[in-house]
Amino acid sequence: MNQILTTSRLYLREFSKEDASSFYLLNKDPEVIKYTGDPPFSSVKEAELFIENYSAYKDIGYGRWAVCLLENDSFIGFCGLKFHPKENITEIGFRFFKEQWNNGFATESAAAVIDYGFKKIGLSEIYAHAQINNLSSQRVIEKCGLQFVKNITHDDMPAKLYCIKKNQQQ
Repeated sequence: MNQILTTSRLYLREFSKEDASSFYLLNKDPEVIKYTGDPPFSSVKEAELFIENYSAYKDIGYGRWAVCLLENDSFIGFCGLKFHPKENITEIGFRFFKEQWNNGFATESAAAVIDYGFKKIGLSEIYAHAQINNLSSQRVIEKCGLQFVKNITHDDMPAKLYCIKKNQQQ
């Protein structure tokens, strides 16, 4: 297991094949993926193939990471960085099981990932987007210090684009 970082309640690590069942269930919940633009996996095998073919770790040195509870090692979602070569930006993203919402895990993990992105990876800025109606994600993004940049269209849906620069970090 390649652990990336630890917070007071969580640790983030690279995805492993053993996460396939949890990853499948996470993306199966329509409320969890409502604002993502991602279709659910059709099976655990499809989730496993996604993980096996996920090349961001070796291609660019970072990516989305599994978020696990320190107290019992349970997979509760993911958080991490995604490079978008077309726009030449790195974006933070997160997704958690619905039963983990409103516990502060998104904010805790996202803040740690932003810090990691600036201090360990050497990024100069990190972006985020959230669909217009996804107020919960917008709150997390703003709590982490990202500032509204402009309204955009993402996955054919109206969204807000945010950014934080290294020198603005809290």
